Amino acid sequence: MFRWLALTLVVLALAVSGYHRRRAHRSGGRIPRRLEGPRVIVLRILFALPLYAALLAYLIEPRWMAWASFALPGAIRWSAVAAAFGLIPVLVWIFRILGTNVSETVLTREGQRLVTHGPYRWVRHPLYAAGLALLLCLGLIAANWLLLGLTAAAGAAIARLVVPEEERALLAAFGSEYEAYRERTGRFLPRSDVAL
Repeated sequence: MFRWLALTLVVLALAVSGYHRRRAHRSGGRIPRRLEGPRVIVLRILFALPLYAALLAYLIEPRWMAWASFALPGAIRWSAVAAAFGLIPVLVWIFRILGTNVSETVLTREGQRLVTHGPYRWVRHPLYAAGLALLLCLGLIAANWLLLGLTAAAGAAIARLVVPEEERALLAAFGSEYEAYRERTGRFLPRSDVAL
């Protein structure tokens, strides 16, 4: 049952992401990943590839990942299911607000605008936050310590290495406007000193 719920969640998230990314590519073009430079590409290989491979293995055949399973109360797993399904409309909201600004890279595209409304009013990187929260939920649904550990490692890499690269690109593109925006918003969660 949990595997099928996880599969449904992954399909829904990929459908939302794919739809909005295709729309952005049609209107604004695609930024080739190679332009990000080798550091970001290596980070994706080191952190995203193992995480997605482990998740795919669980979705195809949970027994392949049984060695990394651990006992987790059903209430926690069902709470993770509810939270994950609650994240799907959040992803829709984030992608709709981003519009043609969505990209798979940390780079900005020509004509990109700084998005500061919707969830971006409070948080600079809600897509990373929601994506990591969904992956955390999937690890709890699967009751799999490897998925949880790989999600934590990917989250650390995003926070410490990827987001700073992206913020440098945004600062270069938007200058003082981005600096002021960065001062009043949280990175992944709303700042406690800013009114909601």
